[in-house]
This record gives sequence, C-alpha cells and structure tokens, in this order.
Amino acid sequence: MPSRGERPEDGAGPVPAESSTLHKEELSSKIKEQKVVVDELSNLKKNRKVYRQQQNSNIFFLADRTEMLSESKNTLDELRKEYQEIENSEKTKIKK
Repeated sequence: MPSRGERPEDGAGPVPAESSTLHKEELSSKIKEQKVVVDELSNLKKNRKVYRQQQNSNIFFLADRTEMLSESKNTLDELRKEYQEIENSEKTKIKK
C-alpha cells in the first residue's frame, strides 16, 4: 500500500513561488494517489484482508479495513485542504 501523506514541511515559513508551484504539483500527485487508495479500499469485499506497511521498512501488518478506509479518507481531506490553502494564497497574491 502506498505511504500516507506525511508532510514534514508543515509549519514552515513562507514559500517562494517556484517552491510553492513544486509543492502544489507534489500535493496534486499525492491527492491522486490517495483517491486511488480510498477507491480501492471502498471497493474491497468485506472478507478481504488489508495490510499496512510499517513505516520505513518492508514489513506489513494485518489492519482493519474500515479503519484503513477512514484514515485514508482523512488523509485525502487533509491533502485537499492544504492544496486549497495554496490555491487561495496564490489568488490573494495575484489580487495584490
């Protein structure tokens, strides 16, 4: 399963325009990836097993399907929110 959207840059100060565009593209890619994860988890049969990858390793652990779906949806919502904030800040800069 793809890694969830970990964002170490949270809390960072203002971002230059080039970096902001790069960050926006990266977020867009993560959003697409997360949409696929949510869709796949949503379409699984009830009796299917889901595994979560241990961070920074190749070890997988059995996980609850509904819990993973919920976490994936929350991650998607967070990514969309962050993307929207970037869009809004760019619109504000253009107006000034």
